[in-house]
Amino acid sequence: MTKAVKFGGTSLADGNRIRHACSIVQADAERRFMVVSAPGKRYAQDEKVTDLLYRLYEEEQNRNELLDRIFERFAGIVQQLQIEFDLEAERRKIEETLREGCNVDAIVSRGEYLNARITAAYMGWPFVDAANLIRFRENGRLEEALTYHVAKSVLEEYECAVIPGFYGSGPNGVIRVFSRGGSDVTGAIIARAVEATVYENWTDVTGIMSADPRVIENPHAVHYISYRELRELSYMGASVLHEDAIFPLKNTGIPIRVCNTMEPEKEGTWIVARYPVDRGSHPVTGIAGKKGFSNLQIEMAMMNTQIGFGARILEIVANHGISYEHTPTSIDIMSVIADTKAMDPHRNELIMEIDQEFHPDRIFIEDNMSLIAVVGEGISANVGVAARVLQSIAEAGINVRMIDAGCSELNIIIGVNDCDYEKTIRALYQGLYEFL
Repeated sequence: MTKAVKFGGTSLADGNRIRHACSIVQADAERRFMVVSAPGKRYAQDEKVTDLLYRLYEEEQNRNELLDRIFERFAGIVQQLQIEFDLEAERRKIEETLREGCNVDAIVSRGEYLNARITAAYMGWPFVDAANLIRFRENGRLEEALTYHVAKSVLEEYECAVIPGFYGSGPNGVIRVFSRGGSDVTGAIIARAVEATVYENWTDVTGIMSADPRVIENPHAVHYISYRELRELSYMGASVLHEDAIFPLKNTGIPIRVCNTMEPEKEGTWIVARYPVDRGSHPVTGIAGKKGFSNLQIEMAMMNTQIGFGARILEIVANHGISYEHTPTSIDIMSVIADTKAMDPHRNELIMEIDQEFHPDRIFIEDNMSLIAVVGEGISANVGVAARVLQSIAEAGINVRMIDAGCSELNIIIGVNDCDYEKTIRALYQGLYEFL
């Protein structure tokens, strides 16, 4: 029986927290593969080591000062753990890498690398570099099949190991990183490689909440959540776990357990392929959302008769490097909902290109839209959930700009004005309380 465990940056922010995390690992002999993040914030005004490393790469004139700050953090960790570790040699390596010229990934990955090396030294466990396990394509996407094969082959030789999260290597050994929070993905890859019975993700919250605690005071804790539900909630802003962390485990049946490092006795949240309980009485798992979307709207009589119209609109959007969220349509109207930041640099070109090609009756872009998702595997089997969603919003006097219910009925997406975001979350939580 083997467990893979990953600890987040807050759980490893200083030497004392690392010592505590290691005690959790040592308390269970099945916890044999430990994935480590870079040190996070020790207090509210502190800076994450990864943020300092990004600045180190970008601010050439401040490099000595930033290197001092970074290595002061690690020196404090080494001192608190009371171990021997040659930080000067590691600093020289980073300085040499910067002088020789490198990609940003090679620098920002050093937070995880150093924290894993130090943790391995404290634990007396082998250190295995993620660059030797995880493979990226030249375009930066994970080389999945090769990664699973290589990681499995390498880790078969170890009884236990400490592994840095967040990065791997691309062609010719160049360091590549996941998006921020990507150590969650590393942990899932390692869990798959060692055929773990469970992947434990240790963080600074006691599992996954049914709504954002910054908006809803003391929301319900979620005991079980499916892979599909987690994907939806993570994508829509619930940030406990990286949205891509489920992909390595999706077809393996390996569950994920989200635990609180400061409250290790709590059960936390189990993320599973299939529910072990009936969802009849609690069809809704959670509510999540994001602000800052724009609606590109095209109005044109007889639009439905033009074969390929929608495909061509989306092609124009894609040619500008914009990923769309939703495309609600009617017989003569098509909307493309996308992140405002992605659309902003291209809005004039989009309108001009579409106008020149189709001469629509009207074309415009509206900003300041929030998207809010009500998510639950049990929505499709329970009459009245969708009605309650709309009733709750109407009773709160909120103007709905968009409604999108997927055919799978796993979620219901509501578009509202940014200024109504928090109000909508509260109205939905109150209205759906009995379903949560």
